[in-house]
Amino acid sequence: MPLALFFVLSMLLHGAFAEIVCENLSKDKCAFSISSAGKRCVLEKYAGNDGDEAEFQCRSSEVVVERLSEWIETEECIQACGLDRNSVGISSDSLLEPQFTAKLCATACFNNCPNVVDLYVNLAAGEGVFLPELCQVQRINPRRGMAELLSSGVAGGPEPSVAAFSMIAPSPSAI
Repeated sequence: MPLALFFVLSMLLHGAFAEIVCENLSKDKCAFSISSAGKRCVLEKYAGNDGDEAEFQCRSSEVVVERLSEWIETEECIQACGLDRNSVGISSDSLLEPQFTAKLCATACFNNCPNVVDLYVNLAAGEGVFLPELCQVQRINPRRGMAELLSSGVAGGPEPSVAAFSMIAPSPSAI
């Protein structure tokens, strides 16, 4: 009986909230969000109509997230992970910055922000780096981090998303 009640309530609550469509999100909610269709939202910059000031628009990327959908990242995770809501596009460039990697690898981010960790696990994998190994190197020698892993070719390990999520304690619903 409690399981049936939970199911009914979850269906009612799900229907009570609007579907997340990246193109409908404001600039302040776009970056690090995931649409109801499971696609990452990205902030894009366009030339303004008057030619002077750029306009920002939220768009759906082609990047599909397997384990999460309908997700707008919390301000707590944005701050804990050292992110910027005004980030345009999706890039692995920030992984080269020791200060960013330190925040990303810190317990407050790595263990509590599965959306952010999934994004950067996949970005690091695209660079041939396994994020948990990058975090381990970063803890030992923060100045070497990504450069050491890239130059040594150490990028082994199991498939990135699976391994990273097995290391994260809370589920997305716990956040």
